[in-house]
Amino acid sequence: MVFKGLLLSLAALPLAKTETVLGVYIFSRHGDRTPKALAPTNLTSLGAQQAYTSGGYYRNRYVASDADSPVFGLSRDVAALTQLTVTAPLDNVLQNSAQAFLQGLYPPAGDFSTQELRNDETVTAPLGGYQYVPVNMISSLTSSTNPEDNPWLQGGSGCDKAVVSSNNYLSSTEYASTYKESEDFYQSLLPVINTTFETDEANFKNAYAIFDYINVATIHNQTIPASDLLTSENLRELKLLADVHEWNLAYNSTDEIRAIAGATLAGQIVEALNDTITGHGKQPVHIQFGAYASFLSFFGLAQLPAVSADFTGVVGYSSTMAFELVTNASVGSGSAGYPSADDISVRFLFSNGSAADVTPTVYPLFGQGETLLPWTSFVSGMKKFAIGDTPDWCRVCGVTTGSCASLTAGSGSGDAASASASGSGGISLPVAGVIGALVTLAVVIGAEALIYVISGVTLVKKSTLAAQVSATTAGSKA
Repeated sequence: MVFKGLLLSLAALPLAKTETVLGVYIFSRHGDRTPKALAPTNLTSLGAQQAYTSGGYYRNRYVASDADSPVFGLSRDVAALTQLTVTAPLDNVLQNSAQAFLQGLYPPAGDFSTQELRNDETVTAPLGGYQYVPVNMISSLTSSTNPEDNPWLQGGSGCDKAVVSSNNYLSSTEYASTYKESEDFYQSLLPVINTTFETDEANFKNAYAIFDYINVATIHNQTIPASDLLTSENLRELKLLADVHEWNLAYNSTDEIRAIAGATLAGQIVEALNDTITGHGKQPVHIQFGAYASFLSFFGLAQLPAVSADFTGVVGYSSTMAFELVTNASVGSGSAGYPSADDISVRFLFSNGSAADVTPTVYPLFGQGETLLPWTSFVSGMKKFAIGDTPDWCRVCGVTTGSCASLTAGSGSGDAASASASGSGGISLPVAGVIGALVTLAVVIGAEALIYVISGVTLVKKSTLAAQVSATTAGSKA
């Protein structure tokens, strides 16, 4: 995904000299990994390096003593665990990516980790003061173990209506047309992929799985069967078709329940940033690792394709979205010195690939032109599609079984946030304390009926969908 030159210039926009960054929410994809078609997947050395350098970029932006845009009050060299929260699904690729990212964000502390004991002995932590920042693992009805082993985890959401919505694309005339038009193209690539994909599996139905398989090979394999077929033109076509396939499964403007992953992510973003404001900066940094499908769903809901059609493509490894809380008001210590919500704004940045290689660019949200939104305007834009709590999720998804069975129908507010009338000007959220689990869908909707089973990666026929929905477990498409 290559962004337009005009938009790239936004990345260089200078910050106001008086601006203070109060907090940040970062959502990141994992680094380079082995292909899903050859599960179990593993983070590669390249992938770890991508995540590490991305963390290093954000250290230089927000954390270091000489940071470009230091987060107010944040510990600079030794991580204060009360100041940041890090989450990822229970998956080795995502968990390991998060750990690598954190080593870039807070590298070994060296002498800062040295302690003097009562007996006057000095002790330095092992590995040069390696910092053990915990990555909270999320396992719930909306997440599964090892989601990276599955090419398409629509079933990860557990959202019945989203399952139906995604399946509608697979039975649409648009899908059928693309399938037919690309049939010869995929068949022509059989000499490259026939050790993993059968003849009847080389088609648009498996667009992402085939792209992923070949993409990994072009990065890592010294030799590739029939490599002469992998021309630049054919590789571009593979990526384009994968983008079309995944975008249409992740988002539909006339049926937004399909973007349940982006909606729940939006709810957590607002909740986390709101906690930073109402807590007067006690926990200013929030980091989550998840799926490319969550990026796509959020892009659609936030109307980012209105800025560039490139927002409809699968994001690269270690891509990040960042939401900065900023103010131009004076900021002091303690509650009394913290600015009111009326003086706080939000800036959205996106990097398609490791931020160390692709500098994050500022983009306007919600189809308007401003790149710096007042906090209340940001919340107003997000609440149009964000899922605010578990009852709300159960209601919009049409789920009445499992964890939803014990919840009162209609108890969800339908809004992710609402403006508070308190003097502090904060935002109160109708959050039941479980949105953190919900948002880690890190995957777009669907059912395991859509999970590939070609070596564990082929789509199941639509006729089997209903029987499998109830048995679906959650996960991440990344």
